[in-house]
Amino acid sequence: MKVGQRLRSAVCATNVVVVRAADVTLSCGGTPVVEKLDGEPSGDLAAGHDGGTQLGKRYTHAASGLEVMCVAGGAGALSVDGEVLELKAAKSLPASD
Repeated sequence: MKVGQRLRSAVCATNVVVVRAADVTLSCGGTPVVEKLDGEPSGDLAAGHDGGTQLGKRYTHAASGLEVMCVAGGAGALSVDGEVLELKAAKSLPASD
């Protein structure tokens, strides 16, 4: 996995770009993501991996340091080793007194 690499779900419309790379296997909907997909995504989402992804949001895996940004939302949830990735919270801006 490399920074800037675009990955696509094999089971839903989710597309992500790697912001911080890690040596892990990223999955979406319980199925590993791929760089290129011939045709349209097909298949069923695994149980517990159907939380969906939101366009423009960043997702992180604290244990590995992986961070990806969603460039096309879908029905599948992103995960690493069965652990669903967390939605990264926006940083609050400093007060302007």
